[in-house]
Amino acid sequence: MFATCDPVAMLLRGTTVTMAPDLPQLAFYKIGLLYHPKLAESRVMAAEMLEFIEGLGASAWVSSSWSEEAIKDRLDDLDLLITLGGDGSLLRAARMTASRSIPILGINMGRLGFLVEVQPAEWPDRIRQTLLGNCWIEERMLLRAERYQADRVVNTYEALNEVVIGRGKFARVIRLHTDIDGVFLTTYTADGLILATATGSTAYALAAGGPILPPELENFLLVPLAPHLSLERAIVLSKGVTVSVQISTDHTAVLTVDGQFEVELANQDQVVMQASPAVARFVRLQDKNYFYRTLMQRLGWPQTKK
Repeated sequence: MFATCDPVAMLLRGTTVTMAPDLPQLAFYKIGLLYHPKLAESRVMAAEMLEFIEGLGASAWVSSSWSEEAIKDRLDDLDLLITLGGDGSLLRAARMTASRSIPILGINMGRLGFLVEVQPAEWPDRIRQTLLGNCWIEERMLLRAERYQADRVVNTYEALNEVVIGRGKFARVIRLHTDIDGVFLTTYTADGLILATATGSTAYALAAGGPILPPELENFLLVPLAPHLSLERAIVLSKGVTVSVQISTDHTAVLTVDGQFEVELANQDQVVMQASPAVARFVRLQDKNYFYRTLMQRLGWPQTKK
């Protein structure tokens, strides 16, 4: 899904603008800068960006991307969030802003960077371009997962890439009784099960043998991990379905969200997953066919005809 970086739309969100006559009209006026706490260069760059942004007539603040509670306290008065890191930083930012419509611009200081938009050397020109509104907004579907114990919801999570139910530290299979919209599908006897969004189709799901989905598709992938004598194919599901998985194990299994944190699952726990009502919003400066070009670049596949 696409939207433009429209200055009028930004003003309608409630931003109050006071500008000097010689400064340009901006699409974004209140910006948060999130640096990676383990990358010293990202903190230095964030300080440089702060000065640059304020020089354009906007206001900004800087925080570690790991200070989630402090960041959430400031999201209600924000037009744009800029992350300095890799895809992991964007995943964390997308979850934090899931209930809001705040666009995110990613500056790549990681390794792969499927989701990030800007390379470090480009940032002055690209941030100026973004603040002036010469960009578009891409919306990506999020996945919501609820963990049940004894028919009671004990945790709720949002994921941009995937939710994984895995066997944990023991090299023994788990059994995953899986329903789709209340109808029994199968019992996976496997190391685990991935439910991935189209965004996550190029992450863990791809490594597990799943197909690649373009990001505008509002579909899920159901991908088993090392299935033993059970359904081994990935299944593409439509956005409106609800996937329910009940865990059967004689040891502790784990629930992992976007590969960034995990929760222990006990025997008979249930995980219910469906599309989130929220979406992640990313600032894009490339053309709308960027995905396939980026895919080839990141995977190191040839991009010229032979």
